[in-house]
Amino acid sequence: MQPTDQLPFPRSAYDRTAGIVYFARMLDKIRLQSAGKLRADYHANLGAGFDGRCSRFLGIQYATLCKRVQAGGSDEEILQWCFEQGTRPTDEQVLIWNKFMLKRGWRDEDDGSTQELERYKKASNLAHRNDLLTFFDYYEVDEGRKP
Repeated sequence: MQPTDQLPFPRSAYDRTAGIVYFARMLDKIRLQSAGKLRADYHANLGAGFDGRCSRFLGIQYATLCKRVQAGGSDEEILQWCFEQGTRPTDEQVLIWNKFMLKRGWRDEDDGSTQELERYKKASNLAHRNDLLTFFDYYEVDEGRKP
């Protein structure tokens, strides 16, 4: 296995598949893990955290989704499979999902998400970045897609 600093980062959480944020990132993490190229610091949240939320949103067991991803196919094909095997959200449900995910970490003190985001920022030497208000913002900077 390559040293962690040489391994690729997963896709942006902002990337959309059929209008749904985060799904492409989750699939990318599954593919990277299967290829032995997922950074070690991502392993603890596989199937948990946002991955767990996304698979539950689509009504699919994460382990079942992993098997489907490993069988191959595009993000769009796998999402269609999710719709057939699990739940096809309405346009309104996708809107609510996207807005929830896009804002996660911002003013989420009551469930500890804001504090968790601040811990992530501190661990990455980004605690001084007051412009990183959400987890998606944090990923973009921490993974080098945005200065």
